Amino acid sequence: MENGEFFLLLQKIFLFSNVKHVTQIVVFILASISLIQAQPQRIDDFIVKENLTQNSKLAIIALDSAEQPLESINGTFVFNLNGFQQDLQFHDGIAVVQHPIESSTLVFFKHKNQDKTVNKLYYIHKKDSELKPFQINGLLLLFIPLAILLIAYLFKRFLVTFVILALVYAYFHFSKGLDVSNIAESILDALKNLI
Repeated sequence: MENGEFFLLLQKIFLFSNVKHVTQIVVFILASISLIQAQPQRIDDFIVKENLTQNSKLAIIALDSAEQPLESINGTFVFNLNGFQQDLQFHDGIAVVQHPIESSTLVFFKHKNQDKTVNKLYYIHKKDSELKPFQINGLLLLFIPLAILLIAYLFKRFLVTFVILALVYAYFHFSKGLDVSNIAESILDALKNLI
């Protein structure tokens, strides 16, 4: 074998080994990209805030388990607001509800993902053009009427007054967009979280 043939053989071996390594690197990169894209995005927790533009609209912010904003959430997610289904478009973990809030109201937010359902009850207080959302624990919807009934039982002579207060309380909840099924679901969810 002459020197020229030897160098030609070495060059072919070197090129073949480089092509093999390059192919392995390309396959690794493509596999990594497909695994990254295959991870489903989901919202396990969220918080409701006023939209930054203060246009009487609410913003829903996706949170992680440490209650920090998840900026990696992008896409369309289905939410139920007081029983009405809405497709919310998330960009960098934030979605804006399309419909503006006209007056103070109760809003029951519900989102179902692959593993579980997340629901939260908020009282949205509107003053001028400013919205202030307050999260309401579902147990309050159980304890407040029970406390009213307990006080009414203890003070029987004031029973009529407490029945009137209970009716006013019920009217307040039902006139602000909340129905019995949302109240029951919020109470059951709060009880589940205690267990």
